[in-house]
Amino acid sequence: MSPVGEIPKDYSSKAVEEEASKLWAERRIPEKVREREAEKKFYFLDGPPYVTNPIHVGTAWNKTLKDAYIRYLRMNGFFVRDQPGFDMHGLPIEVMVEKKMGIKSKKEIETLGIDKFIGSCKQFALDNLKVATRQFENLGVWMDWDRPYKTLENSYIESVWWLIKRAEERKLLGRGKKIVHWCPRCETVLAGYEATDEYRDVEEDSIYVKFKLEGKEGEHIMIWTTTPWTLPANVAVMVHPDFMYAKVRAGGETFIVAEGRVGEVCKDLGIPYEVVETMPGSDLKGLRYVAPLQEEVPKQSELAPAHLVVLSEKYVTLGEGTGCVHCAPGHGEEDHEVGEENGLPDFCPVDERGRFTPDGGKYYGMGVRDANPVIM
Repeated sequence: MSPVGEIPKDYSSKAVEEEASKLWAERRIPEKVREREAEKKFYFLDGPPYVTNPIHVGTAWNKTLKDAYIRYLRMNGFFVRDQPGFDMHGLPIEVMVEKKMGIKSKKEIETLGIDKFIGSCKQFALDNLKVATRQFENLGVWMDWDRPYKTLENSYIESVWWLIKRAEERKLLGRGKKIVHWCPRCETVLAGYEATDEYRDVEEDSIYVKFKLEGKEGEHIMIWTTTPWTLPANVAVMVHPDFMYAKVRAGGETFIVAEGRVGEVCKDLGIPYEVVETMPGSDLKGLRYVAPLQEEVPKQSELAPAHLVVLSEKYVTLGEGTGCVHCAPGHGEEDHEVGEENGLPDFCPVDERGRFTPDGGKYYGMGVRDANPVIM
């Protein structure tokens, strides 16, 4: 007999788990627990894991915690509905199948045959579902593995449409526009977690740009941006109503920046300067300027209202840049919000492949990143 707390030398966790699983199966323990009636009910909704691969340690930990909580509720007299789920369609599955088949573009899928590609995606998902189910059972998770919900089944898809229909019948749906993450290779929208699924360091060029003020010879408002490719879609400049702004004279010209950023900006540009006037940002509201790429992007001259200073307490800071923020409502989420507040057009001269459309003027046909150095 081993001392208390000491593990016998011949102990095998695998053997113990197999013996316990065999006992549960022979005596139908999980089924009997599930069938036991109780007045108190608990509806468990499983957030489904993607079946892009066998499960990883995070998924195992997630299911283990859920299983422990469900068992606790059952021991406290609850009847628990414990249907597990699997996310089995959508972009992650498609990308895995494309890698497996060596597909590089959507055109190749059309050549292969869309039905054939969909069939491959379904089979890939179903194969991984079997693997994941076996792994969850090996972890000892007591859920209804014979009747999981699968997002690729018509019953699931139709239930989602039913819910949308009910919402429409109750007049709970509205129509609007939203800035979304987009994949130019897949030519489709991305969920937030899909956009941040892979982290990598990317070097970006940043640029200071002087926007010439209308009717004011030699005067400009200066912005700073790390996305020069969005300048063809510029519609406004945001300033903070409560920050103080300075008119700075340098090199025979005058430009406006936030007073708290004058030193850093002029240090970056390597120019001597003189502050000639200060004013609150609220005084700059409505100030008009000439579109920075008016000649290169003729469509800019058709935008209205556009090329004016607007106010934003939310999205203008003094942490970097000039305190004057370039605003392209057709590209950025924050920009779009400010654009809607001010009735600005959401001009977006970029297509689903991440290339400039004819509205992009000089940059028509260029990929947005390829256009960066040309625009600068």
